Amino acid sequence: MPKAIRYTLLSLRDLAASAGPFIVLAFALLALAYWWLDPNPPKRVTLATGPAQSAYEEFGKRYAKALAAEGIEVVLRPSEGSAANLQLLREGKVDVGFVQGGTSDYTEQDEEDLASLGSLFVEPLWLFYREDAARKVAAAARTGKTKASQAAGKADPAEDASLSSLTQLQGLRVNTGTPGSGVPSLMAKLLESNHIDPASLKISRLEQTPATVAFLGGELDAIVFASAPESLMVQMLLQTPGVKLMNFAQSEAYSRRFAFLTPTRLPRGVVDLAANIPPDDVRLVASTTSLITRTTTHPALQQLLAQAGNEIHGGAGWFKSAREYPNRDNSELPIAKEAERAIKNGTPVLQRYLRFWVANLVERMWLVMGIIIAIMLPLSRIIPPLYAFRVRSRIFRWYGRLRDIENRVENSGDSDRNSSKNKALLEELNDLERRAEKITVPLSYTDELYALRGNIHLVRRKLQRL
Repeated sequence: MPKAIRYTLLSLRDLAASAGPFIVLAFALLALAYWWLDPNPPKRVTLATGPAQSAYEEFGKRYAKALAAEGIEVVLRPSEGSAANLQLLREGKVDVGFVQGGTSDYTEQDEEDLASLGSLFVEPLWLFYREDAARKVAAAARTGKTKASQAAGKADPAEDASLSSLTQLQGLRVNTGTPGSGVPSLMAKLLESNHIDPASLKISRLEQTPATVAFLGGELDAIVFASAPESLMVQMLLQTPGVKLMNFAQSEAYSRRFAFLTPTRLPRGVVDLAANIPPDDVRLVASTTSLITRTTTHPALQQLLAQAGNEIHGGAGWFKSAREYPNRDNSELPIAKEAERAIKNGTPVLQRYLRFWVANLVERMWLVMGIIIAIMLPLSRIIPPLYAFRVRSRIFRWYGRLRDIENRVENSGDSDRNSSKNKALLEELNDLERRAEKITVPLSYTDELYALRGNIHLVRRKLQRL
């Protein structure tokens, strides 16, 4: 092996040995920080959606597609609806779920275990009724008003085959959905505010799909559910002949009575401009649906879900303007920090140029890496002295033997001159010189090696003068 390469490898070996403890400590701190921060999220998350053909189910599929692009599998778990989703979250059976405002009462424990990833969209309370049922209500009202008019000598009132008040539902067959949907709880509050005894209605609790089949078959007079307009069921019922959507004429009053309700309006012709569906503006009341997560859900997953929400819900719709949602308003639970940052600032700069897992790793580790560098930088100053000591030790350790030989030379008496003892000392010096000639050190330390060899010659000359 050429001497230049040998010297280089030797120098690198000494440097690696000197810096080894420092490097091990640095990697140990990085490993500890990685374990503590846990920057990379799990590859699987469970999302509670809702009934078949509901808006929750449709949005769940969009979230699954959005996260699949980042290598995250979203397991969609169907449920009865909002209230069922909240219960699944409380029990820890799902990681995230769609929950409608006003369908449940939150506890102090919920505020510790759950957090909101933002308000996503409004869900109007859709109360569809059959026109023939409305005509029966109108006929009954007309009969009562006719008798009153005849008694007062007035003309008969004109027929009105439409419903605009919950009080008109009395006596009708109304489906309010399963308890897990949260709609029965919401309807109970609205009926109570109208001083309506639920017993005055023929209430059923069928799931959305069988209830719609029964409604279209004439077995029900009205059907109530809360859903985003993207729901296939909503789209179908809005365009079904003989089915009308109740106009909440008191929508403003409902919003003042219930903080979780918002007055909204379905514009004329928004469903089908050519067919002019609906033929008039329809006033509705709506609650805001949020994406709720457990606080134990990985922060990176929370961030990714919130970013997906920006893409999925950020466009204009029937009841919203572009970029109006997601937002941090109307939230009944604290907003998760990751979601707040995503809603406010959008996609982080690094994620626009790097894969999510790389950008996420850098974002979560950079501060810790800065701290580690601040700790290790002062410690790194011991490496050069340690390296110098390691190289010089290969030379200095022979000085002990040389000093011992010199002491014995100085202690030799006249009687010992030219004796076998001096010959033995000379042989030791020759052996020490042979060993010194085999010492290999980096070129920058050869002056010390030659100094050792020169000192050996000095002791030899002293011995030869005896």
